[in-house]
Amino acid sequence: MNKKEIRWDQRFINLKKAFNVLEKAVHIKNPTEVERGGLIQFYEMTFELAWKTIKDFNESEGLITKSPRDAIKQAIQMEIIQDGHVWMDAIQDRNLTAHIYDEETVALIVSNIKNRYFKMLKDLIEELEKHEPR
Repeated sequence: MNKKEIRWDQRFINLKKAFNVLEKAVHIKNPTEVERGGLIQFYEMTFELAWKTIKDFNESEGLITKSPRDAIKQAIQMEIIQDGHVWMDAIQDRNLTAHIYDEETVALIVSNIKNRYFKMLKDLIEELEKHEPR
């Protein structure tokens, strides 16, 4: 296993750990304000690890990736991810999470995490498991 394979494999392990914590938060019914804040934080962490894992995977395949958008576009071309529109929405919402000041935006982002982005991340993990270095 070369250094780039090791790096993406290690990042992938961390992604799966973060996803497991996000999964617990996603399944909380009627979350409190603090739990919603935690859910958003877990999403931020998991999303960051997701795109960086994609970046590391792409680089292990010989591609150069400079940004989350590049990583996602390359992953679409490699058929690692299927729904690029959801991923682009996820980037936008991830950028908003650092500046949430109203409950309406929080509610929208929490809904998107639970109903769109959680599945998107789960699908990514399932696809990457097919490519894990052995």
